[in-house]
Amino acid sequence: MSKSKIFYLIILVILLIGNFFFATRYSAIKKEMQEIKKPLEIQEINEKVLNFIKFFIEKVLRAEGEVDFETRLKLETAVRELNDEEILNQWQKFVDSKTENEAQQEVKNLLELLISKIKIK
Repeated sequence: MSKSKIFYLIILVILLIGNFFFATRYSAIKKEMQEIKKPLEIQEINEKVLNFIKFFIEKVLRAEGEVDFETRLKLETAVRELNDEEILNQWQKFVDSKTENEAQQEVKNLLELLISKIKIK
């Protein structure tokens, strides 16, 4: 073998080792990022749920009289922004309540469900 072929072979081996090294580092860093991202996602969900609960208590439970259309629309939008089918279904049960007793029971169920969605680290 000539010196140039040996030189190119050494360069090729070095490049392959470098690629392997960087591929394993990339994989490890990607896994770390996913682990870091999980608590942030949980915190974001918790904030959305808590903000909705606060808004709901302020505008519905403490309301004097009937809740106006604009507030109902904001509540509906806030529920949809939670991106949780279970919460949305419970919200629909509350909204579709026919009697005051049924509405009170569905509010209890909704608040209980919302609290259960909050995750503690």
